[in-house]
Amino acid sequence: MKTSTKLLSLLLTVPLVLTAAGCGSKPAESDPAGSASNPQDKKVYKIGIAQIVEHPSLNATREGFLAALKDAGFVDKENLQVDYQNAQGDAAANLTIAQKFAADKKDLVVAIATPTAQAVVQNVKDTPVLFAAVTDPVSAKLVASLDKPGANVTGAADTHPDAVPRLMDFIAAEFPKVKTVGVVVNEGEPNSEFMVNTAEKALAKHNIKLVKAAVANSSEVKQAAESLVGRVDAFYITLDNTVVSGVETIIKIANDRKIPFFSSDRDTVEKGALATYGFKYYDHGYQAGQMAVEILKNGAKPQDMKVSYPDKLDLIINEDAAKAQGVEITDSMKSKMQNKENLISGSAK
Repeated sequence: MKTSTKLLSLLLTVPLVLTAAGCGSKPAESDPAGSASNPQDKKVYKIGIAQIVEHPSLNATREGFLAALKDAGFVDKENLQVDYQNAQGDAAANLTIAQKFAADKKDLVVAIATPTAQAVVQNVKDTPVLFAAVTDPVSAKLVASLDKPGANVTGAADTHPDAVPRLMDFIAAEFPKVKTVGVVVNEGEPNSEFMVNTAEKALAKHNIKLVKAAVANSSEVKQAAESLVGRVDAFYITLDNTVVSGVETIIKIANDRKIPFFSSDRDTVEKGALATYGFKYYDHGYQAGQMAVEILKNGAKPQDMKVSYPDKLDLIINEDAAKAQGVEITDSMKSKMQNKENLISGSAK
C-alpha cells in the first residue's frame, strides 16, 4: 500500500510540473522598449531634463523629445520617471540643477540650450548626457568634434550649416534697399556669438553691414531694439535664449516702424517675425529623443554617436507679419519655398 500511494502521488505531481513549465515558456508579448517595460523587469528609467528658460522653441524641443521616448515605449509615470527642472534664465539656478542631477545618478540627463548644456557637461560625468537646442557644440566645448564627441556627451545641434547664410542671401536678394541689419544679441551666449559672426560674414559678401545692440537680460531687449531704429534697415535675431524671451517687444517695434524683422527660428516667425530658413523644434527634439532611445534601449554610448542636426530646412514667411511690417510678399520670395505650407499666418501685434 505504501508503494502504491507513493506511485499515485508521483503520477499526480507530473502534470502539475508540466503545466507550470508550459506557463513559464509562454512567449513574451511584443515590447517596443525592450526590457524597459517587461513585467519581470521592474526597472524605472530615471531621466533629468534641464532647460535654461521657458520659450516656445525650447518647450517644443522638450515635447518632441518626450514624444520620441513615448513612441519607443518609455512612458512617464510607468517605466519612466522624468525630473524636469527649469532655471528661468538664472545662472545660479542653472548650475544648481546640473549639480542636483549629478548627485541623483540619473540613467540619462538631457540639457536643453547651450548654457544649460555647459553646466550639465561640467558637472555630470558618470551618466550619459544628451544636449538639444545647442547651436555650436564644439565652440561651446561640449564635445571634441561632431563626428567623435568623446566622453559621455552627444546630442542634437539646432543649426543647419546653411541656415544663416541662406537667410542672409535671401535678405540681400529680396530686399535691395537693406544696407544695414541690426541684431539684438546677448554676447554672453556662445550660440549667439557664433551665429552673429556667421551672419556678419554672409552679409559682408553683399556689402551689407551688421550693427549690434547688446543685452544682458530679456528686460533690456526693448531698449536695445529701440536704439537700432533709424540706424538700420532691418532687424535680425539669432537663436538667442535671452532675446527670444523678450521678442514680443521687437515685433511691436518692427510693426510700428515698418522694419522687416528676420529671425533664426520658426517659432519666432509664427509669433510675428517676417521670415527665416528653419524647421520645427518639435522635430528637432524628436531627433534628440531617438538618440535617447538608442542609449536607454540598445545600450549605445554617447561618445560613439555623431552629433545630429536638422535635416529639414526651408524658407518660412509670415503673411500677417509682412503686412504689419510693410513688406510685399513677391512671387520671387514664394519661389524660394520648397513647401508652400510654409507661407503661414501668425500673431503680428
